[in-house]
Amino acid sequence: MGGVGYAAVARRRNPYYDGPVSDHFDGVRFFRPGMPTDRGPMELLRWQLGGGRADWPSAYPSPFQDRPPQRVEGLRLTLVGHATVLLQIGARNILVDPVWSERASPLRLAGPRRVNPPGIDFADLPPIDAVLITHNHYDHLDTATLSRLWAGSRPRILAPLGNDVVIQAHDEDVEVQTLDWGQSADLGSGLTVHLEPANHWSARGVNDRRMALWGSYVVASPAGTVYLAGDTGYGDGDIFRSVRERFGPPRLAVLPIGAYEPRWFMGAQHMNPADAVQALADLGAESAVGVHWGTFQLTNEAIEQPPQDLALALEAAAIDPGRFRALRPGEVWEP
Repeated sequence: MGGVGYAAVARRRNPYYDGPVSDHFDGVRFFRPGMPTDRGPMELLRWQLGGGRADWPSAYPSPFQDRPPQRVEGLRLTLVGHATVLLQIGARNILVDPVWSERASPLRLAGPRRVNPPGIDFADLPPIDAVLITHNHYDHLDTATLSRLWAGSRPRILAPLGNDVVIQAHDEDVEVQTLDWGQSADLGSGLTVHLEPANHWSARGVNDRRMALWGSYVVASPAGTVYLAGDTGYGDGDIFRSVRERFGPPRLAVLPIGAYEPRWFMGAQHMNPADAVQALADLGAESAVGVHWGTFQLTNEAIEQPPQDLALALEAAAIDPGRFRALRPGEVWEP
């Protein structure tokens, strides 16, 4: 090796991130200590050939369409679709995982296609101050949309480690600030964004699994704290209890409730509605909204199964259903 250490050589195999080994980075790949990492090709094949995939309609239009105000002093959240939300908080406009493309896919003519249009027309967006990216799966990181946003209002873009390279490979002009778990960024006006762990993974292709970090966000502000889970499995619930211990009970939690069947394959990486209800309890959140359902078919469950399962889980936990709503695109949550 000519005197070059193995760790240095190993790091060069990661095209996105070259940093020191840590308790969640082995020099090549990121991981969550104590949590499962990758499903193998045989498990993937077993799922794909196992049947049980519900038929989705080709169109599932939402009855809602939002034209948000330019600024909100308090707190307002709109589901754009799937995991994309507009968070208006403390006179700041924040987009989370913005996807306005027709497909959540690297291909224009193949891959999951949206069955409803975005709940906010792109032209109706208010000035965007910040964009939060949770991870680089195509249903969360849409580089075409990021380029459109950058060309428009030059928002501050925050993403977990390594995702700057992914974004700039598509558009080198886009500026990205990366964070590690436990790090934070000041957005001004009393708003601070914290990147926290999630039980998930990352990949843009077949050879880059877990080479960029993923995470959830806590947005702390004078208008209250908002927890944005991104994609995550429930695990043992420690990620939710830790947020409550460090930041206090959130005013609002944005929790995924879709893409969870079959459980033997999806359980480690995606919560089902019962898991999400338990996460709500662990967080002690005042309110929650359910996202990540009803726009892109990624897994086996029927299109309306997530809100139905959420209603059952809330009833079983004796929680008022008004405290945890499954949003449709264009639907608004306000306190």
